[in-house]
Amino acid sequence: MPSRPPSPPLTGSRPVGAWDESDAARRVREMFARIAPRYDLLNHVLSFGLDVVWRRRAAHRFRHILGQPGARVLDLCCGTGDLALALAQRARSERRQVHTGASAALMVCVDFARPMLVRARKKVASDRRGTPTSAEPFAFCFLEADALGLPFPEGSFDLVTAAFGFRNLANYGQGAREIARVLRPGGELGLLEFAEPAGWTAPLCRFYVRRLLPRIGGAVSGDPGAYHYLPASVASFLAPEAVTRLLTASGFVDVRVELWACGLVAFYAARKASSAGG
Repeated sequence: MPSRPPSPPLTGSRPVGAWDESDAARRVREMFARIAPRYDLLNHVLSFGLDVVWRRRAAHRFRHILGQPGARVLDLCCGTGDLALALAQRARSERRQVHTGASAALMVCVDFARPMLVRARKKVASDRRGTPTSAEPFAFCFLEADALGLPFPEGSFDLVTAAFGFRNLANYGQGAREIARVLRPGGELGLLEFAEPAGWTAPLCRFYVRRLLPRIGGAVSGDPGAYHYLPASVASFLAPEAVTRLLTASGFVDVRVELWACGLVAFYAARKASSAGG
């Protein structure tokens, strides 16, 4: 059988063995579907519980939107719904502070791995159990869809968020442009992503991420390949400066980045330009 020609380099995630963007997306989707049953446990264990803090901190940054009646929020690559829940908890807090009885806003949770969405739906239902309907800030909607081709009209959302999912996209540029498309002019973006650690702790962080994390994750999940993919995807992902340039080129302004956890985690916030002049 003749060998396939070399694949062109991708400007996005490329798991080992992927031939093109379509194949890369398929492999990532299947990987997350496999690890979904133990995804939450491993996130908390491997981050020493700090992933909860990072999501709450990110949600706090958008409290001015989350407290607005009728806000429309898209949580992209939602996984099992942890960021969506952090956003909802922050929205509840904002509602209590302003004592508003406004009707629920809309939270749309999107992922292309169905097992992740199933768990997100169950988690949200459990979180809301026993809570009066009047206290719920969001009406939740769960949708299986690809971040590179979202089934929403232009300008559908006030806020788009994604936690540790953007770097898994098969085409970063297309993902950023699609986010910009579905945001209204002046709408905001919040991304949580891993980054290559910096500073004097960098060698220790790299040892943990590249050596220990794959072994622990593989042993607990039963899928060693998935947890070898994680450090490889972080190492090959864009540097914060490159992400900032990408977002700017995709129609965002006021792009800001904060580095947390000794540079291992990057939080990006940006706003879609309101007009041709920004």
